[in-house]
Amino acid sequence: MDRKGEPVAGIILGAGRSKRMGSTKQLLPFSDGILLGQVMEAALKARLSRVVLVLGHEAEAIKAALKERMDACPRVTVVINPHFDRGMSSSIIAGLSAVEETHDHVMILLADMPFIGTQVINLLLERYLASDMPIGAIQVPEGTGHPVVFSRALYPELRQLEGDAGARRVVEKYSQRICLVRPTVPYNNTDIDTAADYTKACGILDKW
Repeated sequence: MDRKGEPVAGIILGAGRSKRMGSTKQLLPFSDGILLGQVMEAALKARLSRVVLVLGHEAEAIKAALKERMDACPRVTVVINPHFDRGMSSSIIAGLSAVEETHDHVMILLADMPFIGTQVINLLLERYLASDMPIGAIQVPEGTGHPVVFSRALYPELRQLEGDAGARRVVEKYSQRICLVRPTVPYNNTDIDTAADYTKACGILDKW
């Protein structure tokens, strides 16, 4: 089944407390803005018809830092997850609630992976929509990597997620029904959890 042209919503998970970082990593300076802004910009430049930003901890400060860009782009919707302390799964459910009535596909993006660029997002979208699979993901040596996109058929199972494992349980359950996409464009899945990770990422940014 060719689903080419069907709209896909992007859900950026940016609600966590950043406990391992010791400060709010979404607000860390990065490139010419903040870390979360880097991820949001890549999503906005991609062929995602809507971008949902799920916030929780320090939501007002993050919104203030991104206000100018968000005001200029009606495709961005901010959703506040009051249950963000329950883990990443609660943010997936909060984001899904904002788009499940209008979009048959959702792509999950993480706020702490700043090098997931527009080209990778578009590549995954293209290959996934051309397949008949309910899940699309970037192929990495360990198996499936981010980002990951899901079809409406799996929304009920996404809504049953609990804890901080995100959608891993659903991906593992349907491991034989994933459109795995080998990145043929620049791809770096570095994530930022600690101060050392942030220092490393800033070094990568200088060469990226």
